[in-house]
Amino acid sequence: MYTIKDLYDLDHTLAKDYLSQFTYPWEALAGIKEMIVKLGESLPKEEYNEVKPHVWVHKTATVFDSAYLGDPCIIGPRTEVRQCAFIRGAALVGADCVVGNSTELKNVILFDHVQTPHYNYVGDSILGYYSHTGAGAITSNVKSDKKLVVVKNGDEKIETGLKKMGAMLGDYVEVGCNSVLNPGTVIGRHSNVYPTSCVRGVIPENSIFKNNGTVVTKK
Repeated sequence: MYTIKDLYDLDHTLAKDYLSQFTYPWEALAGIKEMIVKLGESLPKEEYNEVKPHVWVHKTATVFDSAYLGDPCIIGPRTEVRQCAFIRGAALVGADCVVGNSTELKNVILFDHVQTPHYNYVGDSILGYYSHTGAGAITSNVKSDKKLVVVKNGDEKIETGLKKMGAMLGDYVEVGCNSVLNPGTVIGRHSNVYPTSCVRGVIPENSIFKNNGTVVTKK
């Protein structure tokens, strides 16, 4: 329930070929920067402007003047990067996305139609097709004890070997406002997280994560 094939339809990202190399999504985090540079250099010049070195913006995208685009990054077709968004770099943002006011992205892949619209932090994470984070929701990507991140699925523990890993959101995941996704969180397709939740571990697809940590299957 937490492999790339379980979580994502790869036809909805420019990173399809790159992600296809891996079994688990967190295995892709280390090479995102290099992947974006290589991919950006192959983008059609009639569709993308390289607005500064290693920053490619589709000609149909809207980037507000107060937004910051660090390198490398790719901004896809019809995507909006709104006021005071802070893209630190190593960000592949797909088509028809929203990167909202004061949202920060770092070392991420956002599939097509992803919305991070208000005051979000998304770091060392992969957000699937049509996933959405409510206002103030964040992906925490470093453990407080600074130890390596472990993905926990009940009694099963998967060593990632990573000091920094945020959240892997499957396609059509909805995260409620002001929720915190702890390091190593994996949320299956079509699942919902209640507002103000503190989430950790693996949440199965087609589930609802409630504020008290109860997980129920959608009816």
